[in-house]
Amino acid sequence: MTSTSSKPHDLQALDTLTGGAFTAPTSGERSARIRDWLAGNPAPEQMQEVFKELSGRDKGAARLLREKLDELKRAKGQEAIAAEWAQKAEALLGQSKLNIADALAWQRDAAKAGAPLSREPLAGLKARLAERVKGIEDLQHRAQVHREAAVLLAQRFEVLSTKGWQDAQSAEESLRADVIHWQQQATEITTDANWNSLDAKFAPQLDASKSQLLVVSDAFHGALAQAVAAAADATAALPPVPVWADELRAARGEAVAPKPTAPARPAAPKIDPSVRAAAQDAVQAALAKLEQETAEGHGKASAGAAAALRAVLKEHGKMVDAALEARVHAALVAAGELEGWQRWSADKVREDLVAKAEGLLKRPEGQALGGRKMQETLRALRDQWKQSDQGGVPNHALWKRFDEACNEAHKVVEAWLDKVRSDAAEHRAHRVALIEEVKAWAAEHADATDLKAHNRALHQFADRWRDGGHVGEKVFAELQPQWNEAFGAARAPFETAQKASVERRQAMIAEAAELGAQPMLRIDAVKALQQRWQAEAQGVPLDRRHEQKLWDAFRAPIDEAFNRKTAEREKASSAMSEHDRYVLDASKALDAANATGDAQKIRAAVARLEGAMRGEAPPPAPAPAPRASQAAASSDGPAVGATDIVAAGQAAAEFGESAEQAPSPSDAEASPGTHNAAPAEAPADLVAPADGADASARADSQAHDAGEAAAVEAPEPAAAPKPAPKPIVAMRGDDRPSSKRGEPAPAAGGRFGDRRDGGRPGAGGPGRPGDRGDRGAPRGDARGDRGGPGGPGGRFGDRPPRFEDRGPRLGDAAFRAQREALERADMALRKLAAQAHGEALTQVLGAWEQRDASRLPSVQELGRAVSPAVRTGWSQAIGTAPSAAAGDAAEALLRLEMAAEVPTPAEQLDARRALQLKLLTKRGDPAPVQTWGQDAGKVLAAAHDATSARRLQNALKALLRK
Repeated sequence: MTSTSSKPHDLQALDTLTGGAFTAPTSGERSARIRDWLAGNPAPEQMQEVFKELSGRDKGAARLLREKLDELKRAKGQEAIAAEWAQKAEALLGQSKLNIADALAWQRDAAKAGAPLSREPLAGLKARLAERVKGIEDLQHRAQVHREAAVLLAQRFEVLSTKGWQDAQSAEESLRADVIHWQQQATEITTDANWNSLDAKFAPQLDASKSQLLVVSDAFHGALAQAVAAAADATAALPPVPVWADELRAARGEAVAPKPTAPARPAAPKIDPSVRAAAQDAVQAALAKLEQETAEGHGKASAGAAAALRAVLKEHGKMVDAALEARVHAALVAAGELEGWQRWSADKVREDLVAKAEGLLKRPEGQALGGRKMQETLRALRDQWKQSDQGGVPNHALWKRFDEACNEAHKVVEAWLDKVRSDAAEHRAHRVALIEEVKAWAAEHADATDLKAHNRALHQFADRWRDGGHVGEKVFAELQPQWNEAFGAARAPFETAQKASVERRQAMIAEAAELGAQPMLRIDAVKALQQRWQAEAQGVPLDRRHEQKLWDAFRAPIDEAFNRKTAEREKASSAMSEHDRYVLDASKALDAANATGDAQKIRAAVARLEGAMRGEAPPPAPAPAPRASQAAASSDGPAVGATDIVAAGQAAAEFGESAEQAPSPSDAEASPGTHNAAPAEAPADLVAPADGADASARADSQAHDAGEAAAVEAPEPAAAPKPAPKPIVAMRGDDRPSSKRGEPAPAAGGRFGDRRDGGRPGAGGPGRPGDRGDRGAPRGDARGDRGGPGGPGGRFGDRPPRFEDRGPRLGDAAFRAQREALERADMALRKLAAQAHGEALTQVLGAWEQRDASRLPSVQELGRAVSPAVRTGWSQAIGTAPSAAAGDAAEALLRLEMAAEVPTPAEQLDARRALQLKLLTKRGDPAPVQTWGQDAGKVLAAAHDATSARRLQNALKALLRK
């Protein structure tokens, strides 16, 4: 089928003509069909019509047609050019004497004219010319090598003439054979077909070498024959070779004439240094010009600079040193290469592109390019080839190699495209089957009750659609609406259930808001509502973010109600006691003292705060309570105003953590009758510590004993009657005055940590009540009377109290307030101390400089490191005129620096080492740390100078802080 350009373009006919290129779904398939159609070599008219229609639809596919049409146009114009240059090549080959320059010029000029050198017949002619040129060059090389061989043979004759005639006679036959072989090779060279094409200088050179070699050979053989005859006959003439003649004379017994000494060679004339320097400067100037032009890539300018350099070398070449001569030769070689850059730079780029294209299929195993990567690489290589054609003369031979390599590599792309097309068809069929499956599943599960399983199945369908593989854009645009319709129909029941679930959850949110707004929170109603919410959430799943928002809205009013209830409970339970209020007031007073910056006020405020924490200044006494409440307090434990009512064991555990558990001496010495008088006023194991957290207990203890600072132990039940003492088993065997021989020695047993000489007395003794010293006596309480009255303080017999006296327990606000106030006070005192230390040190240095003892700080200002005696010595040293020797002051400064452990100036390091060695020899003398006050007095007694003042300041800065 052929469509003419005179008729309107029939797209259907063109599509049929190109194998469906116009109806292809993607650009890649369209390009592939156009490429397949172009492989059949269609008519140019058909390609032109297809190009006109396709150029407006797909630029990529039309580019293939445009390249093919351009190639045909070039082919038409190149046929005439090819015939012309083929004729010229035939003429060159027909000449008997071929000039190499003419053959190279033919190839260069043909390429410039655009002749298709990569196609026949020019390709064959170019190869024949290249073989002819190569034969001529090889023949020239052989002629030069043959000349060198003739010279080497002549040298062999010359070397043998310097040895004995017998050695020459033994080598005569091999030399004769070598000369004959050389003559045969020379004949072969001269009879070669390309001998006439050689330069005219080669023929006379080869003839001269031949004639010279024959002369030397004939003379050598004649002289050797004469030497052999002279050796056989003593009367025969001697040979003309001096070495052989002398050897024969010596054999005949004749005297040998001494060898004449060679005349001395005349010395070369000296060259004026100024002339040599001028010559080198001229050569360097011409060389610098040539190197500059070569580096900048100027071909014509570099040729002129090279000619100028050669002219300078002709005039001054003999006066140039070896290094400069090497630079000159390197620059001339580079300039010669640069002259041909414009001719072969483009070919260099093309050769690289050809190598890259041919290497696409020669990559190592495991590194082969994939289809898409190969397609992108080929496209980039072809674009680079077009750019090289724009910058240089086309090279059709390289283009043919490049195009063949690209076409071979494009087979990988075609295989990949075929696989992509087959995969796309398979993926399309899979997606169509999935749509039908979703439709059937939706009809089957229209009335599903298990919404979780329904949602899970929908997610699985969506994942299968997403993982269904790649398809073309048109196919995806065709299948996507069908999928949306089928998936929407399958999801419709689930979405309806979700809407109903959201409405039910909104109703539960409103119900939760009503429950949270009620003054009395109903816990049972809240739990029931939460159970309904959980059942709804488990029955109908929602989107995670939406479900989380609904849950937050449902939980907010209930959380607010619980937080409100917690705040009310905390408000009711966090009523501040009088003791906490007093500590808070003392903390505020300490902050006010910190603001003043007065150290005395700060210390006084700290003391008041510490006293308030220990309960030394109790709050105002509360109003008297009725007797009924007092009786209840005495029988039930601590007052309700201080702490909540707790169990007896729990209170004992809390009081056991107090700072000091030993009672006052007055309580320890109380009579047993006092304890037996009120057996039912308090539980047996409820003991009030000295500084517990219960304020009412403190008030009760102060009511019993107003003179004591610690609290009094709560009454205990009556002790059991003491049993009869055991009979004496052993007596102490010491003679101390304090020993009582009438009493038995204490048992050696006891708990870990008891003193060997203290024992563990039983109940009623000076030890803890209820101890096991008297095993028959009952315990005072269920836990063994830990920390009871009269005990040594602590679990073990002779250990000090576990904690210091810390006073009643504080609330959280009061505890934090006092801790922060004390920390700020400590920081303020440290800051004031540092300021006072610096001011005192400055005053000391100022008093020394002015020699005014009245400006010396007081002992309190100097700190505890300076005693009154030391301060008096300093005052006397400053108040008098400088009297200390410079050496004593220098040694005193070194001792001060050693005592303060501060660095010594570099110029005084030797003196410090010497002083250290001196101190090692005087071990009985006091160390510098002990005498730094007197050493400072020695320095102050000397004259003031800036260096000594700076060193004294560095030493005292460290010493006054110790």
